[in-house]
Amino acid sequence: MSTIDDNWKTDRIGSAHAGQNPMVLANMKSGFAVMGDTQFLPGYCVLLPYVEVSSLNDLDMNQRSDNLLDMSIIGDVITEVCHPRRINYSIYGNTDTFLHAHIFPRYQWEGEEHRTKPVWNYPQSRWTDDDDLYSEEKHRELRKKLRECFQEKGYTNRR
Repeated sequence: MSTIDDNWKTDRIGSAHAGQNPMVLANMKSGFAVMGDTQFLPGYCVLLPYVEVSSLNDLDMNQRSDNLLDMSIIGDVITEVCHPRRINYSIYGNTDTFLHAHIFPRYQWEGEEHRTKPVWNYPQSRWTDDDDLYSEEKHRELRKKLRECFQEKGYTNRR
């Protein structure tokens, strides 16, 4: 069970600006690097933009470049801390209709039925079960290591 009050989830970007989103790991050039709500793939993160827009195409060319570069930097941090086999990057916006990017570490230990398929092929339960959701008790150390790696790379967190 998550030990973090979930009220901030109603406005993830606004709560990050207000310093009330507990999942913020670092302030990037284009937005906030945050821990994913679920951690069945340890190190899963999301890039939330500073300015809420519908899609990547709503940004000018410099903002797009910054956003895509920040996605890859988050992947670098996850790789350094978690040592996955590879990193998958995804931008959808079908459910949460604002620009945000998913950065998924993929591991050799994943079963063959998942390792070579999109992460969305995992059962719905992996996204909602208490055992897989972020919790301070289980994930505090991972969060600390990710934050430290961002700091070493020159990215900070206002909190």
